[in-house]
Amino acid sequence: MKKFKPALFRQQFPLVVNYEGNTLSINNSLSQIESSSPLVYFDNGATTQKPNCVIDSYHSFYQTANANVHRSSHALSAKATTAFEHARKRVKTFINAKSYKEIIWTKGTTESINLIAMSFGRKILKQGDEVILALSEHHANIVPWQLIAEQTGAVIKIAELDVMGRVDLPAFERLLNSKTKVFCCAHLSNVIGKINPISELIQMAKSVGAITVIDGAQAVVHFPIDVQSIDCDFYVFSAHKMYGPTGVGVLYGKQALLETMPPYQGGGEMIKQVSFNSPTTFNSLPFKFEAGTPNIAGVIAFGKAIEFISAYNAKQIREYEKQLTIHCYQALQNLSVSSKKIVTFTVQGLPDIPVICFTLSGHHNHDIATALDSYGIAIRSGHHCAMPLMEYLNISGCLRVSLAAYNTFEEINYFINCLKKILAQESDSSLACANNNGKNEKNEQASSLVITQFAAVKSWDARHRQIMLLGKQLNRLDKSARNEQTLISGCESLAWLVTQKNRHNIFHFQADSDAKIIRGLLFIVLAAFNDKTAEQIQAFDIESYFNTLGLIQHLSPSRGNGILAIVDKIKGMAQ
Repeated sequence: MKKFKPALFRQQFPLVVNYEGNTLSINNSLSQIESSSPLVYFDNGATTQKPNCVIDSYHSFYQTANANVHRSSHALSAKATTAFEHARKRVKTFINAKSYKEIIWTKGTTESINLIAMSFGRKILKQGDEVILALSEHHANIVPWQLIAEQTGAVIKIAELDVMGRVDLPAFERLLNSKTKVFCCAHLSNVIGKINPISELIQMAKSVGAITVIDGAQAVVHFPIDVQSIDCDFYVFSAHKMYGPTGVGVLYGKQALLETMPPYQGGGEMIKQVSFNSPTTFNSLPFKFEAGTPNIAGVIAFGKAIEFISAYNAKQIREYEKQLTIHCYQALQNLSVSSKKIVTFTVQGLPDIPVICFTLSGHHNHDIATALDSYGIAIRSGHHCAMPLMEYLNISGCLRVSLAAYNTFEEINYFINCLKKILAQESDSSLACANNNGKNEKNEQASSLVITQFAAVKSWDARHRQIMLLGKQLNRLDKSARNEQTLISGCESLAWLVTQKNRHNIFHFQADSDAKIIRGLLFIVLAAFNDKTAEQIQAFDIESYFNTLGLIQHLSPSRGNGILAIVDKIKGMAQ
């Protein structure tokens, strides 16, 4: 087993290493932060970067072993099949399953849960039966059970959390009764980052005969999993969150349960005998649940990812991740503006894994995430596919920093310094806006003015600051005008749009948003369309306008789609 050395471990990840030529400037003076387009990747909870061995495995398979598995008698197919099944055995060992038959390949955690719900849930649940879900679950472990409950008449019960964000054991025990058939829970939440008392929860559920489904998507990369020790009935996870490829997932299920479940999908490989004259019979485990040609290259590459992880001392990795977590958490905790602490963490206490969620007082989550992106820092903002949890926490969303073992203390320091600079610039922007005395250009000149302003700036961080300044100039809508009727659907943040048309058929639009970055983008869009006729609005080349500004290519897909949704709304209203 290799000793874990952070610098050498990091060198195995080419996408991270390729950006190291752009040195992070970590100085106490905020003016010393360089805008040299580094990559500080703090979105590992969404997906991790891939090591060379995983990338090389893909290339190697298609260059030397590309053939379908299980079905052909030629040597190339045998070679592919051997590698494919070897990866299955690696997973079996990795989570300590009893048999390779208990390892089912899927596309990811989401499909694994859907398979359990649609196959097992639909088979056993009936009117009045109860399914318990933890309040902190990801949508992927909520929606499939809602669909099955709708179809079967089962009832969903919610397990509450304690003050630290873990499933509350006494509250959970009160939910249990003879009607409880299924209990589903994440090993740990993708927002809270606290390890749930899984072993205790499983044993309590078993005391009333309930089947247990554990979502390990966030857990498997951070600490060892032993499915026999925790005695769960099902355990699911994805390859891409543990340095493996996308499009590959694992469903572990106890063999006795899998044997009783009907197939999830029909097609090749999952059958034993098909006839029009007699009943179709199905293949043995695990192939009964693997219809069609699988992601062969991905599965084999996942085997390499497991081999890669298993080669290192897990305790040393976890200790390093713990130190990163403490360093980042304390730095955020100490963040202040005018001697006032502005960070609020989603729950009390240090998280158990390097997943830190928080909000900044007086700042929209999307504004901060976009500003950080202009410095090359990738974090997550939004509801993180956990809307019920956000509702419970009484917030619309939050910021998430999720770290991996290839991240560094220097990157955390750079992140904190950039955050300080962004907050300082916000104050400067407010002052600049106040000194503008409300002077606005005439609307017919507005789009040209915006283009002129953007032509003077080259870097994305400078353009981001320009957008934020423009947002300060947008006239806010009255609160009464911000309602369901004026809401723009398809926009990542809340945004509203109203219009007036004068007797000369000239349209004038007003818009608003709860996010400052969106208000800036709204200013840019309205500059293009305001005080024009319907014909002029339809004829305006918005794509060329955005390209001239160098705008869309720097926005996330969801934000870019949101801007296009605003454009569509304006054109629709003009019609």
